[in-house]
Amino acid sequence: MATKKVTVTIPEDLLDEIRAEAAERGLSAYVAEALRFKRDRDRLQELVGWLQEEHGPVTEDEHAAALDELEELDAEHERRRSAGKRNAGEAA
Repeated sequence: MATKKVTVTIPEDLLDEIRAEAAERGLSAYVAEALRFKRDRDRLQELVGWLQEEHGPVTEDEHAAALDELEELDAEHERRRSAGKRNAGEAA
């Protein structure tokens, strides 16, 4: 994948935190990942706006059901991640 070097201005305290967090991945990889995340979130917000224009606003019940489903997905993800760590420990 082609890359291009750019200059950005970041508050010093934030940069210190990001460098500590990025560690081995490196600052460029961390920033690229953050930008992709932000771009994807913006696109999802556009989709939500379009869907609400087409189908009306989300009801409280629909919102609550979606949050419940996300909690279930998060719990399942955590179970699988924990199981993977245990299995990796057994293989070592």
